[in-house]
Amino acid sequence: MIPVTELKRGMVVEIDSEPHAVLDVSIQTPSARGASLIVKVRVRNLKSTSVFDKTFRGGDKLAESNFEKRAVQYLYRDAAGYHFMDQESFDQFQLSDEEMGDTPDYLIDGLEGIQAMVYNEKVIGIELPAHVVLQVVECDPAIKGATAQARTKPAKLETGKTIQVPEYLGNGERVRVDTRDGRYIERARD
Repeated sequence: MIPVTELKRGMVVEIDSEPHAVLDVSIQTPSARGASLIVKVRVRNLKSTSVFDKTFRGGDKLAESNFEKRAVQYLYRDAAGYHFMDQESFDQFQLSDEEMGDTPDYLIDGLEGIQAMVYNEKVIGIELPAHVVLQVVECDPAIKGATAQARTKPAKLETGKTIQVPEYLGNGERVRVDTRDGRYIERARD
């Protein structure tokens, strides 16, 4: 059991028998005499991905979750789902479309740097690296003389996702994309 006063960002704890990642912690000391310490915590349910705030008293304790992250590699997709391989044990597992959410927008065969979220020895989801390099397969022609500060245009990536890129980019270019918000970061230098 972990006292709520020792919670830190990134910890995973059990709340209502489900794993929750701690996103933020604030401790308030009431000014009234005899009042107890209040700990406000913002958490994300790792199964449903919902984010909410929870308030605890200073003496409350939470159970540590049987949770871990494992390095995995994306292999391929077929009718059964998305297939991954554990980088240490080389065990393979698959996730369905529902379990993946919008994650496939950034997956290409052989992608490494992915973390599997494992709860009670069962994979409940994956966490992508902060950014990935993808190829532009369809966009308007590059405009000569356009600068990095110029306007943007839509570009379709090899995964099917469409993002906004600078006007000077053309088909076949490789770009670095932020997986958290789906925005263009820079032209990839191979």
